[in-house]
Amino acid sequence: MLVSERVGQLFFDSGAGQERLEYTEYGAGPHWVVLLHGQLMPRRMHQPLARALAAEGLHVVTLDLLGHGRSDRPADPLVYSMTAFAEQVVALLDHLGAERAVIGGTSLGANVSLEVAATTPDRVQGLIIEMPVLDNALEAGIVAFVPVMFAARFAPFTVNGLRMLTRPVPRGLVPFWAGIALDTLDQRADSVAAILHGIIFGRIAPSSRQRRRITAPALIVGHTADPIHPFADSRMLARELAGAEFVQARSILEWRLRPERLDATAAEFALRCWQTPGRNRRTGS
Repeated sequence: MLVSERVGQLFFDSGAGQERLEYTEYGAGPHWVVLLHGQLMPRRMHQPLARALAAEGLHVVTLDLLGHGRSDRPADPLVYSMTAFAEQVVALLDHLGAERAVIGGTSLGANVSLEVAATTPDRVQGLIIEMPVLDNALEAGIVAFVPVMFAARFAPFTVNGLRMLTRPVPRGLVPFWAGIALDTLDQRADSVAAILHGIIFGRIAPSSRQRRRITAPALIVGHTADPIHPFADSRMLARELAGAEFVQARSILEWRLRPERLDATAAEFALRCWQTPGRNRRTGS
């Protein structure tokens, strides 16, 4: 089934000025879904899932958070935080005239989705959480991203050099996920250093106590063999969110390379969120 696709933009007050954010809409109608990308990745990573959900009648939006993809990339670490990312999602909903939406994402996008649910629960119809980065991931995350932050800050030629190599490659000539990898490497050192500084030294996710108060229905997808997104974090979150549905992916790459099963699961869940009220499915404690 073919669905309409439209690129749009909005402007967000970061506290340091007006910043441009870019998004893509898929489909139409009142049943909104917002999909958020992983750290340093573009919104295009969710294009296949967005098309699959829109084909089921959902109105899907993928957003480049500040510092990512085709949105502005300021070099000020003070404009980057989980709270600021969540505010950008709410600003997107306001811009679109969407009172509520199913919010979902991968890695960074998963944590931002939780932040939206914790801070503005009245805007969340449901949650689709893949690979959250919570308590069990902190050490591996520091090992993985602190060296990147230091390289971007003190040896910027490493990041900028990769950008010079990857940017000229025509994305239409390589497989989809190879193109996403190239887009992820297409970074500026100053903005990478700022993004990672803002995230690493800020609030990574709502606390366990705050997560237990989230009342929105949730679908949590976890998979093993990924130290940065430990299976234990996904299982822990599923226990914290009473009534959450947990699905174990068959591999770390299932939703990327063989997405049919998880696409169908996500579509069924999102449609169900819109068939029943999103709030008060359980009482917080």
